[in-house]
Amino acid sequence: MTIPVDISALPSPDGASEAWRMFRRNRAAFAGLILFAIILLCVIAGPFLYRVNPFAIVSRPFSQPGFGAAPLGTDYLGRDILAGLLNGGRLDLIVGLGAGTITMSIGVVVGALSGFYGGWVDSVLMRITEFFQVLPPLLLAMTIVSLFSPTVITITLSIGVVSWPPAARLTRGEFMRVRHLDYVQAARSIGAGKNWLIWRVILPNVLPPLIVAATLAAANAILFESGLSFLGLGDPNVMSWGLMMGQNRDYALAAWWTTTMPGVAIFFTVLSISLIGDGLSEAFNVRLRER
Repeated sequence: MTIPVDISALPSPDGASEAWRMFRRNRAAFAGLILFAIILLCVIAGPFLYRVNPFAIVSRPFSQPGFGAAPLGTDYLGRDILAGLLNGGRLDLIVGLGAGTITMSIGVVVGALSGFYGGWVDSVLMRITEFFQVLPPLLLAMTIVSLFSPTVITITLSIGVVSWPPAARLTRGEFMRVRHLDYVQAARSIGAGKNWLIWRVILPNVLPPLIVAATLAAANAILFESGLSFLGLGDPNVMSWGLMMGQNRDYALAAWWTTTMPGVAIFFTVLSISLIGDGLSEAFNVRLRER
């Protein structure tokens, strides 16, 4: 069975090339992509090149950057800050990717069903969405983590569970906009089932804004994980940037590098992902391509 699809909205080779050209023209977005690639390279290859246990005491406490055995100094226990940055970034990126995937999966499913079916299905799903939306996400995530052991899996699931309402609303709006267009009606008229219409006809045509939302969800998840770890609700057995800041917060004024270094790492990581998201938003904007 052949299903009509809005070809202009699909990522054809020419469309992908044009989107990449638009992305490269955005200097801030391209700089964000380069910055994120550097961070990703440091996080992946760094621990293999700089083989220092982030929990090991390597020197006296509060060694300043550039002095002693630790290039970026040590914390209040004498642990290597650089080792903590290289190893801690893995957890933040894993949680960001995992929680972002959960966020978008729940949001897309709820939003797609709500926007496609409408009626009582839309009312029920939107009431559930509003219930989660009015709850403070950070407090809800703290409650979930507190009820279970604070492991990487628990933290990832808790962040994903509390962050999906915006993605659901975005998906719902896109489905409501597209479901009555001609190519959807043509597919319906030749006998396409509802599942085929939702996942094979409509969803591919509303992917661009969802891809942008996925990048922002990943950045938001990194901030969430850092906040939980800073408050002592992260996994104490796995190094993370938020854990480094939380354990050294009482010494922030006396030993600025213990909290500034991981804080800068979080800032640049989230900034790079946000810039990439802005660039993708512009690259997928058909009206801007026609200028």
